[in-house]
Amino acid sequence: MIIKPSNLASSRREFLLNILPAGSLFCLGCGSMSAWTAGQEEQKAVEKKHKFQEDSGMSFQEVFEFKFKPLIQTMESFARQMGRDNLLEMIRKDSDEVSRLDAKKTVERLQKNDFATFKAMYKEKPNRFLDHIETKVITEESDTVIASRVTECLYAKTFRDAGAADIGYAWSCHGDFAWAQAYNPKLRLIRDKTLMNGDEYCNPRRVWEG
Repeated sequence: MIIKPSNLASSRREFLLNILPAGSLFCLGCGSMSAWTAGQEEQKAVEKKHKFQEDSGMSFQEVFEFKFKPLIQTMESFARQMGRDNLLEMIRKDSDEVSRLDAKKTVERLQKNDFATFKAMYKEKPNRFLDHIETKVITEESDTVIASRVTECLYAKTFRDAGAADIGYAWSCHGDFAWAQAYNPKLRLIRDKTLMNGDEYCNPRRVWEG
């Protein structure tokens, strides 16, 4: 899940220099210039973006709560109707299927599925989205191993705060093993701690068994 939001804002000075001929700024009074500029910037913003595309002003945590709380409520309702074990099994199977498909798309995009390529991707500097929803450090690296420790995860916090960690694990964490195998059968994920399950950290360790 990689999302790369962009910042297209420009300074007021740059805006004015772009639209006014040389010397025009000196013909404007300070008060009227500020009001005029603000109005022009607002108009430009309106013309540039549809209201659906504007910043909602929500924090990352608020976005997660807005998105996942209704989903969790629905899953809890399903659990009562069909049995929790049945629901979790269904979610796990779906998570595996989605993860395998995502891994195959990743391989198609990278045109490689060796360990060096995986490590390079795993070590990439997080985009703004990932940087704000998890805290991760690399703890081990070699030609056949890469391991990390995740000490904060907004997925885990959201589901645990809602009392639905088992649903969160089935939906968000379970498929990681299937992803590794679909990327390359030689790639093995080893993990015995997760924030979702109440541990102090996640300890994913990827091992290349070739």
